[in-house]
Amino acid sequence: MNIDNHPCFNPKACKDFGRVHLPVAPACNIQCNFCNRKFDCVNESRPGVSSSVLSPDRAMAYLDEVVEAGPNTSVVGIAGPGDPFANPVRTMTTLKKVRSAYPGMLLCVASNGLNIGPWLDELALLRVSHVSITVNAVDPRIGEKVYSWVRDKKKTLGPEPGTRLLLERQIEAVAGLKERGIIVKVNTIVLPGINDHHVEAVAAKMADLDADILNCMPYFPNEGANLSRLEEPPSGVMKALRKKARAHIPQMTHCKRCRADAAGLLDEPPDLHLMDRLKHHANGPVPFPAKEQPLSVTPEAGSVSSPKAAAPRRSCVAVATREGVLVNQHLGEARYLSIYDLGHDTPVMVEKRRLPGPGGQDLRWYGVANALKDCHTLLVSGIGQRPKKILIKEGTKILEVSGMIDIILGALKNNEDISHLMVREHTGCGGCKGTAAGCM
Repeated sequence: MNIDNHPCFNPKACKDFGRVHLPVAPACNIQCNFCNRKFDCVNESRPGVSSSVLSPDRAMAYLDEVVEAGPNTSVVGIAGPGDPFANPVRTMTTLKKVRSAYPGMLLCVASNGLNIGPWLDELALLRVSHVSITVNAVDPRIGEKVYSWVRDKKKTLGPEPGTRLLLERQIEAVAGLKERGIIVKVNTIVLPGINDHHVEAVAAKMADLDADILNCMPYFPNEGANLSRLEEPPSGVMKALRKKARAHIPQMTHCKRCRADAAGLLDEPPDLHLMDRLKHHANGPVPFPAKEQPLSVTPEAGSVSSPKAAAPRRSCVAVATREGVLVNQHLGEARYLSIYDLGHDTPVMVEKRRLPGPGGQDLRWYGVANALKDCHTLLVSGIGQRPKKILIKEGTKILEVSGMIDIILGALKNNEDISHLMVREHTGCGGCKGTAAGCM
């Protein structure tokens, strides 16, 4: 294992050695004011973006194809699309499988540092050689402007206490990693007017902790984020900031702001073939019920009729999801909904249910309502006003949320607060206006 063959940590290696990020960690435990995680957009290259999410086993099948296509792949990393240690079991299981199948491969992870502490010894045992920790402030008063909330286990903290806890954990993480001989890169997102004047202080503190390198990353404007009004800092400003920071700690200057599913050389554009293979491994075969109940539409009445029978007990929740892990789909673009029964000790997915296709205007939404007669709640990332009105009228509660399905369903089952997971503002393409045309 040659630790110099990591293209992100060594600029001399980036033209000869490739990396692959396995997107197995969808959940995140902090909300950054500059972040709006949007999935499945091949035109975006930034952290937090992934075309799909993989299970550990499917990640290994995908990795085999990546290595076959690019034998110069020297690094396997886990960088989200959430935080690896908000998903520690999925992350550690994947790392163990990679270490077993590819004993000479470099392993790395990128984290916000909040929950990495309990896993430091295991990371060292797995010979994880490189870890990136994102530290955007070492002064809590500045950090309060960067973060909306921090979730520690089941407790959600606001900006002030959350930032203090996060900084404490980050300092412990960097120190603990260095104690175990692991190379540490610190990422700092430069936010104009927020922390740009503070970068040198971050550099000095990380140098005191013996971090190996600092990566000053210019903010990338994200529509829908709290700080979306900010503009990307000019290259001249970034150059000046790096010069000041370099007095304390070596600088990374060749960062490409990689996606959570990046593969290949740093200078290469996203490989569309590998993206297709990633989706193939993420989706797999879709199970459908043996018989689908036909929808009986009465055009004259503009409604949907059903056989005369007792109304079914509403014990289920319907979920709009692309990959089966996150609530991340607008109802207008959903062709299937995942149906979960909450009448068990833990929520159980019972089927994927086909929905009426685009067209038909209100008839489509009455058809959806009929398909959800056993569901008391629908979880979506967004929904038009017209379908929302119709579904509510037909007895289905609508929750516009963002996050992991199992966490949200568990919270619903236990009557826990999920206000921190509610979508504040739909930030999709703007093409869906509730006309049943769907998002194309």
